[in-house]
Amino acid sequence: MTFPKLTKLELQIMEALWKRGACSVREIQETFPEKGRPAYTTIQTTVYRLESKEALRCVKRISNANIFEAAMTREQAQGRLIDELLALFGGRTKPVMAHLIDSGKLTLEDVKEAEQALRKLARKDKAQ
Repeated sequence: MTFPKLTKLELQIMEALWKRGACSVREIQETFPEKGRPAYTTIQTTVYRLESKEALRCVKRISNANIFEAAMTREQAQGRLIDELLALFGGRTKPVMAHLIDSGKLTLEDVKEAEQALRKLARKDKAQ
């Protein structure tokens, strides 16, 4: 399944749903810091756009308020972003890894976890 491309505001709205669970538009809006908080109608429009992208869904209606929940996981959204990033590099991972190392954002622990995941994947491929 391909996951929708999300804008920065859409990702912030999804983050509110991943953290809090099902919310109304007003509750989503209130998760934003008061200073610079987007207007209610901006959040509402973006929520309905996310619904049309099938990134979230309406789960119930209370009075005149729709309650929404995430229809995709944080991991699925992150995977889509990483795939887009790699596409900018022609699918090559080395420039990304080099930057992470140079910036100090890739730790030895991260490398060990990656090695374990690669070994597990290799064993799984051999078994098939």
